[in-house]
Amino acid sequence: MNPGQLVREDPERAAEGMRHSEGESPSGARRRKVRRFVVAGICAVLVGAGVAVALIAADGDAQKGAVNAPVGLVAHPDQSPPRDFIAAGKVAVSAYYTVKVEKWANGDGALAYKWNLLNSTTDRYNETRWAWLDVAPGMKTAAVLERGLPVNRIGLVDLATGKVERWIKTDHGVGGVQFSPDGKRLVATTYDANPDGLFKDASYRLNGKVVPGPKPSRTGFYVIDAASGRADFTARPPRKDDHGFVVGGGRQDLGWSRDGTLLWEPWDTKVGRVFYRVDGEEVPAPRSEEALRSPRAILSPDGKLVTGQYAGDGDQIVSEVLDVRTGKRDALVPGQQLLAWADDDWLIAFRCDPEQCDPGKGEFRNQLVLASLDGKDVIPLSGFRNSDLRDPSRWTPILSNR
Repeated sequence: MNPGQLVREDPERAAEGMRHSEGESPSGARRRKVRRFVVAGICAVLVGAGVAVALIAADGDAQKGAVNAPVGLVAHPDQSPPRDFIAAGKVAVSAYYTVKVEKWANGDGALAYKWNLLNSTTDRYNETRWAWLDVAPGMKTAAVLERGLPVNRIGLVDLATGKVERWIKTDHGVGGVQFSPDGKRLVATTYDANPDGLFKDASYRLNGKVVPGPKPSRTGFYVIDAASGRADFTARPPRKDDHGFVVGGGRQDLGWSRDGTLLWEPWDTKVGRVFYRVDGEEVPAPRSEEALRSPRAILSPDGKLVTGQYAGDGDQIVSEVLDVRTGKRDALVPGQQLLAWADDDWLIAFRCDPEQCDPGKGEFRNQLVLASLDGKDVIPLSGFRNSDLRDPSRWTPILSNR
């Protein structure tokens, strides 16, 4: 995964959290076996203005100034969801979304996303009308899809104005889009039905209640040249396991490999992915992907370190960073989930409130933070998110290289 590339918070897990009974804790929902990956925001480069923020040490003591913090640090620890631009080093929040479960009269429903996109002129996040979006490297353009997925055109929006500059039309209905790491191409995943739909005829039992469920309906994908709009379609229906069963939920978007040469989707392999050429032919996992050991792993800018798993023990709220060459632990960084590298010495992470971080209580009451690789310093970037996974204000950032 390229520095700054992010896997979006699992919406089907969030939906289960929103649907779970009052008696089940969020950690119970988290432990469910069915986990879906949804590809996310791609990386980009821009210079941000720095502001002074309070530096909070790992032990909770406040200090003045962030002496060694990355350049371009912009934090708003009083805002959740954020209204104003957030950034640190190479990385910025280019957009964020919230999600809620809609219930329809016929017994069906859907996960409904509400997107806020950065306006680069005002440095504020504005609510949009789009059903799905992704931000290109450079943070000048976003690819957007209208509501009523799947749809037959993709809009290219100017982040400085918020206006659609042009449309790319497609013959097959598109439900998801993602820019390549160099911003020159898009992969647009196509579907026969809303990939975020919840259907009565796909119901399953959850906490003793029958609830509508997702349907796999992927038909294929387009690889699109962003400059010309040329779109090449390849059929790729939902993948089946060795027993012929379709695996995964409704949204099964394809994403780009870390170097932008291949496409991938989540699968039960050593690296957690199966890879395809842009013409749809399956290929072995590249050695560079195998070396990083996890589909969620994020490589440091200098290529020497890679993010690992949560490694908290007792009251510790830390995640590990590994040496790429040896695979051994190099550091423990404050945070539950490491999301992006601001530079070689600082990471952006989600971290729960240390005073309310007991499992099943406040583990999901977390905020976006900037954490030092040596584990000594934590700088809040946003306010705390609501711990209730069902809360419609609970937001998920899209992080992009600037």
